[in-house]
Amino acid sequence: MIVISERINGMFRAVRDAIVEKDAAAIQRIAKEQIALGADVLDVNVGPAARDTAGTMQWLVETIQEVTDIPLCLDSPIPKTMEAALKVCDNPRIINSTNGEQEKLDALLPLAAEYDADIIGLAMDSKGIPRDAMGRVEIALQILASAMEHGLEPDRLYIDPVVLPINAVQRQAPNTLEALSQIRMLSDPPPKTVVGMSNISQGAPMRGILNRTFAVMCIAHGLDAAVMDPGDREVMDAIITADLLMNKAIYADDFLKAYRASKGIK
Repeated sequence: MIVISERINGMFRAVRDAIVEKDAAAIQRIAKEQIALGADVLDVNVGPAARDTAGTMQWLVETIQEVTDIPLCLDSPIPKTMEAALKVCDNPRIINSTNGEQEKLDALLPLAAEYDADIIGLAMDSKGIPRDAMGRVEIALQILASAMEHGLEPDRLYIDPVVLPINAVQRQAPNTLEALSQIRMLSDPPPKTVVGMSNISQGAPMRGILNRTFAVMCIAHGLDAAVMDPGDREVMDAIITADLLMNKAIYADDFLKAYRASKGIK
């Protein structure tokens, strides 16, 4: 499974302080730490750390790509900030994110096509998040159709069925899992799928066991990627094991050690 690190985000104090102080070394250290923990992609989000989101996003992207060439998931709700980031991003890039609203699709899909970027599409629209799995799948299909109209192949698209906290809407967890399975049948090749893994446990006690159990269940339903904390060793171990059991990795007696060695993870 593709691990997208959530940690380069201005909502986290260390990142916020580094952004305010324009401390490039601190940002680069965090980026390298996340990669060493097993991140395949780095989500980059200014958050509330700066008023000049476009200029700050450009600085973050340029700072990070000085020390790594792994993909960057450019995370901003502001199209102008997104385009500013895309202009300076030489690494493989993912736009995070659009949703099913036509206005937002029309703003971001052309950017994905112009800058050769993958894009995440949230299965929600102006009416909010559908209450059932098929409502999410219908929005996913709309996003897929619009993406193809803009010249983006299905495998350049990540659909996020939108994970809601278990302590607020318990019945929605099975709907998310069902949507993951159904989205894989929309096209050939299908769009990829992605979730915000820690959303399931937000506001709940015993977050670790909720996150790792949900991660395994999502992988069993075809999940391709997750925005998460690669520093959570138990969740990472659960993901590695689930990938093995789904025949996505080669078995070894000490498969956790073998996987970490293959990724350079200590």
